[in-house]
Amino acid sequence: MTGFGDFDSLCRTVPSYTWCNLFYRQLLEVHESALLTSNLSTPASDAGMGINPTCAIRRMGRQGSLGNIANIVLCALSMVLIGALVWATNRRKAAVGRIELRTFLVLYFLTLPLQLLTTGAIFEQGSTALVALTAIHAGVVAALFWSLLANALVATQVVEDGTPSSLIPFYAIAIVFFAATTYISFDIGLHITNAFGPSSPPEALRSIPLFVLTSIWPAVTVLLYFGLMAYIVLAVLNEIRPMWFYILSAALFVLSQLDYFLLNKVICKGSNSKVDGTFIATLLETAAVGVLYLAWKSITEESWDEDAYYPS
Repeated sequence: MTGFGDFDSLCRTVPSYTWCNLFYRQLLEVHESALLTSNLSTPASDAGMGINPTCAIRRMGRQGSLGNIANIVLCALSMVLIGALVWATNRRKAAVGRIELRTFLVLYFLTLPLQLLTTGAIFEQGSTALVALTAIHAGVVAALFWSLLANALVATQVVEDGTPSSLIPFYAIAIVFFAATTYISFDIGLHITNAFGPSSPPEALRSIPLFVLTSIWPAVTVLLYFGLMAYIVLAVLNEIRPMWFYILSAALFVLSQLDYFLLNKVICKGSNSKVDGTFIATLLETAAVGVLYLAWKSITEESWDEDAYYPS
């Protein structure tokens, strides 16, 4: 029976589930002789992502496989779009929360090449390179969602945006989330200490801290962000139009998660393990970030010649 913090079911049923990379090596090292046949039926040199997944894209170069090529292409295209949004954000010198939003976009930009490498079926499962990249990816994701929540807090103008009182805690907490999540992920993947790995029993692929930081924490921050921005737009600014941008962004994000966890396997099986649903999830997530930028743009001013959107 699956318990809280168990990744076993996710690693079997969700193709290209990133955090499964952290457990493969753990299974190889713990009770190796017993687990090679019961949990790792495919050799590491050929294995796709997951632990005995119901559907997985074969590693790039094996039997002519292009790896997770669709998601690789979408990640590359998304990097171009997000780079353009970072540039556009930086040009809006008088906009409230400009530096904080730019940091959020930069962090999202960083997740894209990491996602390309960790879910692209490029590296051998259990390799140190794949574990290290996945651990860093997890750290950036945790910091990314803190930056999302921080953008909503900045929008309340409790502290003035762009000042040390805003930026020092903003960056300090982001670094804490990145460092803690990355360390936990490294410990799970490389079994550095006994603090966070291996799970018991190993077959459960259990890590409550990793589950909280990569699943619960993002969900909580999204809900808090949406609630705070709804209050600011509707109650403080007394606007309606910007709220539709936030609603659309939230809807796109929810659809991306539904695709990832529900349609991913269907697409993988339907394509005979050539592609899975991660490229659609990436497209929807990037679209959600793009619409989030439009929402921010709609409630901020571009130049110092105009009044600020929010009273100090």
